[in-house]
Amino acid sequence: MKVEHRDETAFSPEMEIRTSTKRKKTATAWWEGTTLIVALPSHVKGKEREELVTWLIERSSKRRPALRASDPELLERAVALSKKYRLERVPTSVSFVTTQRRRWGSCSSDSGSIRISDRLRHVPGWVLDAVLVHELAHLRFPDHSSDFHELANRHPQQGEASHYLDGYQLGLELGSGESGSDERADEEGETVIDEGVETETPETLGVFTTQKLFEFGS
Repeated sequence: MKVEHRDETAFSPEMEIRTSTKRKKTATAWWEGTTLIVALPSHVKGKEREELVTWLIERSSKRRPALRASDPELLERAVALSKKYRLERVPTSVSFVTTQRRRWGSCSSDSGSIRISDRLRHVPGWVLDAVLVHELAHLRFPDHSSDFHELANRHPQQGEASHYLDGYQLGLELGSGESGSDERADEEGETVIDEGVETETPETLGVFTTQKLFEFGS
């Protein structure tokens, strides 16, 4: 399975597009928090793929969940960090979310919003700060360029935080027995693709999976 991440724009929400060879004739989309998960067969490509993604966005927008209100204390903490490390970008909102089980944080550079996994509520403050600085740096540089790393590494314990979260993630997975399955939407909530005919069935929720740890940039 291949996963493509797309940031929120003026015309589309934050998306995660998953393509799989296991899918033959179905496509589906569902919301996980404010992220739209799109699952497509791997053989759908080019113009047909983009048209299908656009159609799924339009269909799913009617069911888009309300935006989560910002956490005042978390926003204040992020603003203070931005000023302390001269990151030159202040977030518009920062909130803990329950939908990020395979990433510690994500952001939308267009809207200036930052989302932090609620699993970080109980980590040491310096670890939370490192993740916030990481996302604040992404508000300016969505990639992982040298400019991004120069900003992110202004937090002096960025490396130590990454090692801490490696172990923390492992402990969470061992404790919960997470399987990492992400094909849940195969049986329901699909659009059948068969000789140009698309048949809708009710949408369903899925299991959020992405790359691990500080490889999220998102």
